Amino acid sequence: MMDTGLLIIRVVIGFLMIGHGAQKLFGWFGGYGLKGTGGWMESLGLKPGVLMAAGAGLTEVVGGLLFGAGLWIEVGAALLIIPMIIAIVKVHGANGLWVTQNGYEYNLVLIAVALGVAFVGAGDISIDALLK
Repeated sequence: MMDTGLLIIRVVIGFLMIGHGAQKLFGWFGGYGLKGTGGWMESLGLKPGVLMAAGAGLTEVVGGLLFGAGLWIEVGAALLIIPMIIAIVKVHGANGLWVTQNGYEYNLVLIAVALGVAFVGAGDISIDALLK
């Protein structure tokens, strides 16, 4: 049962993070694409904005793929955690905890999930398990 639970967590979080990255890279799912996200990132002091948007988007897509597949789970988790820490520091931290005030609640949940899965492992239903 634990392996099925880990699979559900990994796949849901992995695909959501792929979606976040696709918003930044391609403007999919209501995102603004590289140009729009890059302009917003520049307004936060992250320059050059388009390069920062591409880096964030690629980190989220690759991290989401690795995490969801259960491949190199620690690397995938790290790739999910890094942009969440940056989002807390640059965007949400000053707003407090709760997402209803644009706080960092969601980012913290994603960090906790990624860390938790990295510490216990991807489970037997994963590519990591197949490679053992």
